[in-house]
Amino acid sequence: MPKQAAGQTEALQLGVDRASPVPLYFQLAQQLEAAIEQGRLAPGSLLGNEIDLAHRLGLSRPTVRQAIQSLVDKGLLVRRRGVGTQVVHSQVKRPLELSSLYDDLEGAGQRPTTRVLANEIEPASAEVAAALGLAEGAEVHRIERLRLAHDEPMAYLRNHLPVGGFAPDSARLEDTGLYRLMRAAGITLHSARQTVGARAATLAEGQLLAETGGAPLLTMARTTFDDTGRAVEFGSHLYRASRYSFEFQLLVRP
Repeated sequence: MPKQAAGQTEALQLGVDRASPVPLYFQLAQQLEAAIEQGRLAPGSLLGNEIDLAHRLGLSRPTVRQAIQSLVDKGLLVRRRGVGTQVVHSQVKRPLELSSLYDDLEGAGQRPTTRVLANEIEPASAEVAAALGLAEGAEVHRIERLRLAHDEPMAYLRNHLPVGGFAPDSARLEDTGLYRLMRAAGITLHSARQTVGARAATLAEGQLLAETGGAPLLTMARTTFDDTGRAVEFGSHLYRASRYSFEFQLLVRP
């Protein structure tokens, strides 16, 4: 193991409370997860040798291995042959507000990139027509993109826009987010109606998102309105549940 591998966790203030009813492995996993979320263990960092970490904390090697495996299962760490255990990145926690995934990833320091899979005009399906307030079969722009962070797939994005207004360019869509382009075109994004759910990935979706068929995916359907109340975009998106979550803020009614 390279010398720098051990140094990534040596600087962290780690410790366990043996009097606590919380299992020791879980205490360690929580501290490591917090370090990843807070950027103290940056993406690409090597976690270090399990034996050294166990000796430092006075824990058994199976306890340390269980803590690390729990973070591997959550997608925060990955074991690489010949390299060691490496930090992938923190899970993106997206607030439920009118923002784009690109902006949220960029704000979290996740280095977003985009692959445009489709950008064409097609007849609106019944679902798309109802969302955009159009007649079924009316022409709409369909945009399909794969959004990545640190070169790893995060989400499959499918958007429909009414024809006749904003016409997105594929090259620009690869450089920035759709909402940024819409705002730059003079469209005022005022509000949205959104539904969040979950389902299992199909085999094709799993291959696209680097998951297995049947893996859990988060779903989001959103219709966005401008300041005149006109529907200007309908999105139907899939997110990797292992890399992504939606964050709610709930208020108590007086």
